[in-house]
Amino acid sequence: MFHWRADILPGVSAAFTDEGAGNLALHVGDDPAAVQERRIRLEQSIGLEPQALRFMNQVHGTTVALMDAQSPVPVADAMVSRGLPLAVMVADCIPVLLAGESGSGPVLAAVHAGRPGVANGVLPAAVDSMKALGASRIRAWMGPSICGSCYEVPAALRDEVSALVPATRSTTSWGTPALDLPAGARSQLEAAGVDVEYSGACTLETETLYSYRRDRNTGRFAGLVWRND
Repeated sequence: MFHWRADILPGVSAAFTDEGAGNLALHVGDDPAAVQERRIRLEQSIGLEPQALRFMNQVHGTTVALMDAQSPVPVADAMVSRGLPLAVMVADCIPVLLAGESGSGPVLAAVHAGRPGVANGVLPAAVDSMKALGASRIRAWMGPSICGSCYEVPAALRDEVSALVPATRSTTSWGTPALDLPAGARSQLEAAGVDVEYSGACTLETETLYSYRRDRNTGRFAGLVWRND
């Protein structure tokens, strides 16, 4: 069910699921009832009540939603909370989980960092929102995503994105233009003073993970961050 799972701060855990948890997305043509059942099983497996995880409607933007117990499902690509459990869904984009410390407890974030998000700064925006809530000593865990040796793009697109985020410029293992989104995300996080504690495998190269590049009719796995105290 989990590709990776760990306690990341006292009382806080993070995880990235794999195909063993099944598709967790409602927007890919799957049976909604089956998706909800999988989400509930996932929540039970990490000790949460049903529907405790906050999901978002991801649109490849830079909106950061500040979540509390009454917040509706946001249209956003990042969520920040004072300890509420958060989830982000992907199938080649980077699921980034962040946690920081504050005087009132942990500040958590889940970010969907695809090509537009990395290019337009969704990660720095999420970090800024965490700091506005008093977070310090922020750390990041970057889940599985397509790697810079596999993410082939047209040369013009590589030039456009790397002009904004130089670390993204890459070449595939077969010699064509590519983007290295994990390298770009890492560069942005480090520039914001955030340490990257973990970076996951390549989705395209890992059969137990969903990959849109490998199969467009695919599901989504999730990155999760939650309090377990």
